[in-house]
Order: sequence, then C-alpha cells, then structure tokens
Amino acid sequence: MANPTVLNPPMLTETPTARAREKGSDFAELSRRITAEGLLRRRPLYYTLRLGTVGLTLAGGVAAFLVLGDSWSQLFVAAALAVVFGQLALAAHDLAHRQVFSRRRPSEAGGLLVADVLLGMSYGWWMNKHTRHHANPNHEQKDPDVAPDLLVWSRRQASRAQGPARFIGRHQAVLFLPMLTLEGLNLSFSSFKALRGPAVKRPVLEGTLLVAHFAVYFGGLFTVLSPGKALAFVAVHQGLFGIYLGSVFAPNHKGMPMIEEGRQLDFLRRQVLTSRNVTGGVFVDLFMGGLNHQIEHHLFPSMPTPALGRAQVITERYCAELGVPYCRTGLFASYATALRHLRSVGEPLREAR
Repeated sequence: MANPTVLNPPMLTETPTARAREKGSDFAELSRRITAEGLLRRRPLYYTLRLGTVGLTLAGGVAAFLVLGDSWSQLFVAAALAVVFGQLALAAHDLAHRQVFSRRRPSEAGGLLVADVLLGMSYGWWMNKHTRHHANPNHEQKDPDVAPDLLVWSRRQASRAQGPARFIGRHQAVLFLPMLTLEGLNLSFSSFKALRGPAVKRPVLEGTLLVAHFAVYFGGLFTVLSPGKALAFVAVHQGLFGIYLGSVFAPNHKGMPMIEEGRQLDFLRRQVLTSRNVTGGVFVDLFMGGLNHQIEHHLFPSMPTPALGRAQVITERYCAELGVPYCRTGLFASYATALRHLRSVGEPLREAR
C-alpha cells in the first residue's frame, strides 16, 4: 500500500553509509527482473492506435470548428481541443523518451511534428529541460522543475525569494490553479525565448515550425471568428490546456522529499524516493497517459506506457524487499498533498510580513 506523503517533505540530507554505497547494484537487479518480463519491448500496435486516435480526434475538432463558424458554440470546441492538446503533449513526451521508436531520428521527427507543429512548443527546449529533470528529480539546484521562479518549492527557496515571488509565494497554494491557466502560453513563450540559447540545437528549423503553428492557429481563429469570440476561444482553449498539463504533472513529485546539493543517492533511491505513483485504474491511466506510474517511468524512461502497470507490481515488491519507501496515493489525494506542500513551504514568507 501507499506510504503517506508528509505535509512538509524532508530534505534528503543523509550522506550515504558504506552499506548504502554497496547497494549500487540494486537497480541492476530490478532491471534484470523487468527485462526478463519483456517490459522494455516496443509496442507498435498500441502506439499506432493511440496516436491514430488522437490524430483523428484533432481532425474532428478542426472539422467541427470549420462547420460551426462564427458561433459561441465554438467554446465547446475550444474545451474539447484543450483535452486533445493535453493528449498531444503526452504523446510528445513518449516520443522524446523513445517509447514509440527506439531510434533517435524517427523519435525526433515525431517530436518536432507533435510538439512544434501541433502544440507550438519547442521539442528541443522541452527535451533538454525534461532530461535534466529526470537526471535529478526534486534536486533544488539541478532540477529545472523545482527551480525558484514565481513559485517556491522549499522553505530554503522561500527564505531567498525576491520581488513578485515573495507575494506569490505567500499565497501560492491558492494561486496555483489560476496560474496553471497560463501554462500553455508560458510553454510557447519559453520555447521562443529558448531559440536564442544552447538548449535548442536547430533554432532555425524549430523557429520556423513554431511561427507556422501560430500563423495557422491565430490566422484560423481570426478568419473564422469575430475578434471577441476568437479571444474567448484562446482563453478557454489555452486556459484549460494549461490546467490539464498541471493536473497531470503536479501529482508526480510535488510534496515528495527534496534533495540538497552535495548529497548523494544511488539511482534507484533517487528516483523512487522523490516520485509518487497515482492510483485510479483505467481512467487515470488514460487521463495521465501512464505518468501516474511515475516511479517506474523515472526508473525506465523508455518503457512503453502499456508495460508500466506490470512494472509497478514488480518494482513495489522489490522496494519492499529493500526496505525502500514506495509512495502511492489517489488522484485527488495527490492534488491535496501538492497544495498542502505549496502552502507549507510558503509559510516563511507569510511569517515575514
């Protein structure tokens, strides 16, 4: 069963003992068990059906948009397309991890198509960012997903917050959901900004694809809809898309232990102790695109989504053998934990008022 997630998660500060260092082969043993079950094999039929379904749904949404014309009913299309965009983002994630194709070139081509062309997000920038997250999840200095910005993820970060982050940090648990409505646009803005940096290896190509995406997106909206309806469409579509992304990614690590600079954990413990699985059956599997099995995904990033459920059983049993805490919780409980964590780490800012 799940281990409860604490309100104010501890910092992983322990310097490894000799016994812990001797356990460097723990992951190798788990990998052997996973490989013996055939769980790292590609699943071409699954991804053909999944990506085909998402593609057809996207085409259906575009067709509905063209048929409805200049109507307020388009807001329902905007809401539906927000879900489709969320599924496209999950598909781009799987492509980046080479879950769909084993080779780099088809994975990259698929990623550019789904991320840059369809979503308006730089594949190269996101992959660079996400790779660093996987290497050091919940590491205060090395994980870009917990880098202090407008939100703070630890009391240490809260004590150092300046400017707008000080105000937002005081109320971040309440502001988190409203801020998610801007996440889709923030990803696009960050993508354009990254074109000038080293994270994007093909800035001309990706820049062209991003410009093409938004030319079609905004051109189509303002051609078919009146300005007011077009802006309302953007607000609903991008707002719900951002909330969907946040609702999928926030439960996975927020509220789990943070790792301080200079502290070492072996690969298995670094991934398991900082990640949380979300239970809920088929619905949660579909909604989160397999990322509800976050522990197994972090241990085996290239594992295809349909294999994660079986891997979860093997991994949890193995962690029990080692005495390594393994966290599972329900979807809404994970949201509650993440929000309580945001409120807890913002406490120093509220006390400093």
